Amino acid sequence: MLSFAAPPTRRTGELEEEYLEQVVAAFGIDRDQVLAHQWVDNGPGWAVVRLATAQEVLDLEPDLSRIPTAMVGAIGAYPPGSEHAFELRTFAPGAGVVEDPVCGSMNASVGQWMTGSGAAPTSYKVSQGARLGRAGDITITADSDGSVWVGGATTTCFRGTATL
Repeated sequence: MLSFAAPPTRRTGELEEEYLEQVVAAFGIDRDQVLAHQWVDNGPGWAVVRLATAQEVLDLEPDLSRIPTAMVGAIGAYPPGSEHAFELRTFAPGAGVVEDPVCGSMNASVGQWMTGSGAAPTSYKVSQGARLGRAGDITITADSDGSVWVGGATTTCFRGTATL
């Protein structure tokens, strides 16, 4: 398993209510389904909403035309005793990506928020990519010094060298 240390966030704090309303509308959910929300920007401009359940996250059918420049995700908990603690989905229309099957940078910054706020234990597993037929299995681990590590199995798709 390979892992990397989460980079520092550039922007944190709750989403502005107007922006949150745009995300909620694009996700096709009710505002009261959002348990928490946060800027988790470690470079790309990420924002995330936390829903009550993994199933609510899996059921999202977002209309990304309503948030064409967004870099946003949704996370929800699986029942206790499940293989994974959370399901995460990442939508990046602002970068031309409808949905990322496994997003390291989103997992990194969401991991910092969730472990730092006490919403998640210091070590947990995330499922991502299920709606896309992918089997993303990510491990988040927060060290005692507050460093957050993102790990998982990888597949090498190509090899090569580059001369610059």
